[in-house]
Amino acid sequence: MNILIEKAFRRLTLFGEDGAPVFCCRAGLGRADGPKRREGDLRTPEGEYYVCLKKEKGKYGPSLGLSYPSAADAENGVRLGIIGEELMPLFRQAEQTRTRPPWGTALGGEIYIHGGGSAENWTAGCIALEPEEMDALFAMCDLGTPVTIK
Repeated sequence: MNILIEKAFRRLTLFGEDGAPVFCCRAGLGRADGPKRREGDLRTPEGEYYVCLKKEKGKYGPSLGLSYPSAADAENGVRLGIIGEELMPLFRQAEQTRTRPPWGTALGGEIYIHGGGSAENWTAGCIALEPEEMDALFAMCDLGTPVTIK
């Protein structure tokens, strides 16, 4: 299984092991356009991630935590002077072990796929689905499920 989120089409597609789509729905995104760069910019990240956390009960029901910021996001953050180079080993280790990266840096974090509605782009950077669609996706995804956002 892997998830593809196409921001331009506001669409989330889950693909099965054979590469065929098994689930597709509309997605609400962050309120601002462009790739996420830092905490509070209201943008949905772009890149390669994985499900690093499954929460059965959250503010918007079940949710899938994504591994933003990735090591690539962190490298970009170092280049832009947003975070220091000394944090890079933490991001690389999280990626190697497929665990949650540091969420408490100036890059932001706690990016989830969650319910709450997909009619508009209203989140602070998360991906929002209709509650019944989130219930279905949550049941089909495991920790480590790859997620591409483009």
